[in-house]
Amino acid sequence: MVGKLDEYLRFNETALNLRAQRQQLIASNIANADTPNFKSRDFDFNSALQGALSRSANAASPTELVKTTQAHLNASATESVGGAPLLYRNIAQGNVDGNTVDMDVERNQFTDNSVRYEAGLTLISAQIKSMLAALQG
Repeated sequence: MVGKLDEYLRFNETALNLRAQRQQLIASNIANADTPNFKSRDFDFNSALQGALSRSANAASPTELVKTTQAHLNASATESVGGAPLLYRNIAQGNVDGNTVDMDVERNQFTDNSVRYEAGLTLISAQIKSMLAALQG
C-alpha cells in the first residue's frame, strides 16, 4: 500500500527536489555576479528528471564513490544533479573580469523555475486532496 502511494507521488516529488536544487544553483549564480572569473552554472532539467526517475532507489549511482569506513564523508566523482552533469552557461556577453553571469538571464531563469516549482506544489496538493477524497468517499 505504501509503495503504491510512493509511486503515485514520486514524479512530482522528484521534480520538486530537482527544482529546489536548480533554484539554489541559480541563486548561487546571482550571488556571485560580481566575483571575478566566476562561471555561471546550470543543468538540463529534463535530462536530470529522466535520470532521477530511471535510477532505482536501491541502486548506487555510477558516479558514487565507495567509502572504506563509515567516518568518510559522502561525495560524488563528478558534479551532477539527477544524473545530468552541471554545465556552464553559454556566454552571451563576456566581462573583463572573466565573470560569465548575465543578470537578465539569471533573473529570468530564477523566475521561470520559481513558477514551475509553485505549479509542482499545486499538483502535489491536488494529488493529496484527491487521495483524501477517495479515502473519505
